[in-house]
Amino acid sequence: MSGKKLTVAIDGPVGSGKSTVAKLVAAELGYMHIDTGAMYRAVALLAHRRNISYSDAPALGRIAKSAKMSFLRVGTDQHIFVDGEDVEAEIRTPEMSQASSVVSALPEVRAALVEKQREMGRSGGVVMEGRDIGTVVLPWAEVKVFLTASPEERARRRTIQLREQGVKADYRQVLAELNARDERDSNRDLAPLKPAPDSVVVDSTHMSLGEVVDKIVELVRSKERSL
Repeated sequence: MSGKKLTVAIDGPVGSGKSTVAKLVAAELGYMHIDTGAMYRAVALLAHRRNISYSDAPALGRIAKSAKMSFLRVGTDQHIFVDGEDVEAEIRTPEMSQASSVVSALPEVRAALVEKQREMGRSGGVVMEGRDIGTVVLPWAEVKVFLTASPEERARRRTIQLREQGVKADYRQVLAELNARDERDSNRDLAPLKPAPDSVVVDSTHMSLGEVVDKIVELVRSKERSL
């Protein structure tokens, strides 16, 4: 066992529980948790504030390149800060979720954020989650996980999450939006959502949160022992 801290990539569709799982895995391992989806949401938020169209690729690319983004602990949670401002609450709305799917398909935005993400993951000791971490952002990651669940289960979880945040959420509408998001993310030309060839696919439909976290932590510790 080398004691080296590894780079862990967790990918998966919307509602698969990536953020919660990645946060708990990172805490268990003593690693930093990086939510790349939050970075795309942050770009969408800045565009919204400046009345810039989500399809204005050059303008959004400039926003993505110039914005200073960092992840800092606030209490027991980790928040994203943009240019020194905590925007965690503002980026978690359904509108920003939908907008980020459009924004993330823009090559100019993706190029700028992938560069930032690679810099964050370069030194190891990181659990990075998103939709193309193992395939595009950190193809050298020592541990790659593709976390998924049935659309119905993901919609159920997402509905509960939104209601806990005080958002009025209808399960059928959430399921329809989730299916539309899956279609967009899986069929886009740039970095479509798919497992890396060397990733471990974890279907959490019938697994508890604790079981999923334990499985991934053991994957990482097993890899650590082999180095």
